[in-house]
Amino acid sequence: MEIKHDIENGRVWTEIEGMTAELEYEVNDGSLNVVHTYVPKELEGQGIASKLVQFTFDYANANGLKPAAACWYAKAWLERHKG
Repeated sequence: MEIKHDIENGRVWTEIEGMTAELEYEVNDGSLNVVHTYVPKELEGQGIASKLVQFTFDYANANGLKPAAACWYAKAWLERHKG
């Protein structure tokens, strides 16, 4: 799965079978806040949202940003993956 990243617009996405799964985030005050994730119904249950969130929070950590989540899915992901 190829994940694309538009840093300027705070967007991470992948295209599978002609459909787009995406994540949107904002960077403020040293935090990267995931505000929205979307996976088409036909692609649900394949771990795609998890991979997008992992990619985004890896980017945050690599750039000295604190991972945060307003999105319910990303918030639950953070809880599950506390180190």
